[in-house]
Amino acid sequence: MIMLKKREHPRFVVPNYGAKNRKRVKDRWRSQRGEDNKKKLKKSGYGKMPSIGYKNPDEVRFKEKNGMLKIVIHNENELNQIIGKKDYEVVLAHELSKRKKMELQRLAEMHGMKVSNKVKV
Repeated sequence: MIMLKKREHPRFVVPNYGAKNRKRVKDRWRSQRGEDNKKKLKKSGYGKMPSIGYKNPDEVRFKEKNGMLKIVIHNENELNQIIGKKDYEVVLAHELSKRKKMELQRLAEMHGMKVSNKVKV
């Protein structure tokens, strides 16, 4: 099994995250909208902002740590398109019925593909 190492980047958080008056602010990234926002003006000491320079190389991008690309399958046609391609891992769509998930899971395993959210029978 290959373990991919993606590029590291700083944590991108909203400004003043963790301050006493900002306990309601979730730890997530949202672009700054204020006209005079210090982070938007890229002042030093206010943390990094996401930019194109943090992008991962194409051979690693969108891949899991095991080197597989996850693809959401909604029907048999979508599954047939990726049969034979070894670098895909199947994820069965949430909105499928249990019966349909079992059919697609059986078909995928018959062709030697890995299903990440298996249905328990």
